[in-house]
Amino acid sequence: MKRRIMDIVQEKPWLGWTIFLGTIVVVFLIGLLGASIVERRGETELIVQAKAIPDWEPRNEVWGENYPREYETYKSTADGDFLSKHGGNAKIDYLEKYPNLVILWAGYAFSRDYNQGRGHYHAVEDIRNTLRTGVPQPGTCWSCKSTDVPRVMNEKGVGAFYKDKWMNLGDEIVNNIGCQDCHDPKTMNLRITRPALIEAFQRQGRDINQATHQEMRSLVCAQCHVEYYFKGKEEKYLTFPWDKGYSADDMERYYDEVSPHTDFVHALSRTPILKAQHPDYELFMTGIHAKRGVSCADCHMPYRSEGGVKFTNHKIMSPLQDVAASCQVCHRESEANLVRDVYERQDKIEELRMRAESGLAKAHIEAKFAWDKGATETEMAPVLKLIRQSQWRWDWVAAANSLGFHSPVEAARTLGASIEKAEQARTLLVRVLAKHGYTDEIPIPDISTKAKAQAYIGLDMEKFNTEKKDFLATEVPKWDAAAKARQAKY
Repeated sequence: MKRRIMDIVQEKPWLGWTIFLGTIVVVFLIGLLGASIVERRGETELIVQAKAIPDWEPRNEVWGENYPREYETYKSTADGDFLSKHGGNAKIDYLEKYPNLVILWAGYAFSRDYNQGRGHYHAVEDIRNTLRTGVPQPGTCWSCKSTDVPRVMNEKGVGAFYKDKWMNLGDEIVNNIGCQDCHDPKTMNLRITRPALIEAFQRQGRDINQATHQEMRSLVCAQCHVEYYFKGKEEKYLTFPWDKGYSADDMERYYDEVSPHTDFVHALSRTPILKAQHPDYELFMTGIHAKRGVSCADCHMPYRSEGGVKFTNHKIMSPLQDVAASCQVCHRESEANLVRDVYERQDKIEELRMRAESGLAKAHIEAKFAWDKGATETEMAPVLKLIRQSQWRWDWVAAANSLGFHSPVEAARTLGASIEKAEQARTLLVRVLAKHGYTDEIPIPDISTKAKAQAYIGLDMEKFNTEKKDFLATEVPKWDAAAKARQAKY
């Protein structure tokens, strides 16, 4: 047989060269495969050989020693260079962009300062800097800002943490939102570290421990990106109003029937206002992506591959910043078409939102005018009820990120109801004023800019800014020094 092969090769020399070259190619490919296996095995060993991390380790850089890819992408949440048509991670002064907000929040700290939330890397810095914390706040306000929170809750007790003063905890809460907030350090499984979410599930008769991994990829976000309130005059206990459901109507019924609540009384209209926080999870739960089993992480933390390792991108960004990795995984459309579809929906929600804001701002000003003309509490009661209902529905959409895109149909329905109720309130105000002999057009002041609106409601912004500057120069350095001394003992 061997002799026969040699004879064939001698008769056809090209066949010998073909076999020779083919052998080289096969050996080369086997070598590449072997190198890839060795490389991937080495990468796996790096993960397996990770050093132990304590249960409540708050320092993200310590976790980063074991999980460098995730940590490096997490650090990029410090970036502030992406601005889409209606959002992104760049700083936006919403009071400057939407001056009517100042009027809607007259009597509340949001009328002083309200910016788009930046990346998680800035969480502690931003809550220190905002003028809203110039007003005395409870310790509850730290709940979603730092990996230090679970540790302090364990040390002080959850109730005691909530009841404490925000100022008293400044030297304890220094590490930004990060790894420990969502992961078990021993298994890296997703976990819930904030009791409010667990308690909300329990009141619904659900066991959060039975959640699937895919559900957890949204629930870790729902620890913070939700509507909440501080229950109890002294307790300030962080509570999610989900007992009746996730929609604006459901949560309004909760606030009216289960746990009567008002965030503040409006300084102009005297309306008892419900202030929405950032009900991203709730709005998302009413939308098509939630119904199809898509998670928050699928869009905002898409998978990446590097060196043969698949991992989650922890940049936590707008899907529009990487359409290929987020949207196009499911939607077989061009990037241009997908972005256009997003903007078309957001543009329509923006139009409805602006109508609602304009009507509400006028309703508050006109209500003040009616009070000044001698309107009675009995006459004003139905007006204030409508304003409260309108503002809650507007805020439920406006306070959430994505400008309604998480659930465009529900967002549009809710804003439509807000517009209707605001106009009903204004119609009633005309009738109230007529009873008191006033039938002319109600004068509306110039509130076309943030500064003009703040001046109209009587805010001394120079004073507030000076006080904040002094606070940052005196108190914050003390906090940082105390935190540095404590962490040096770790």
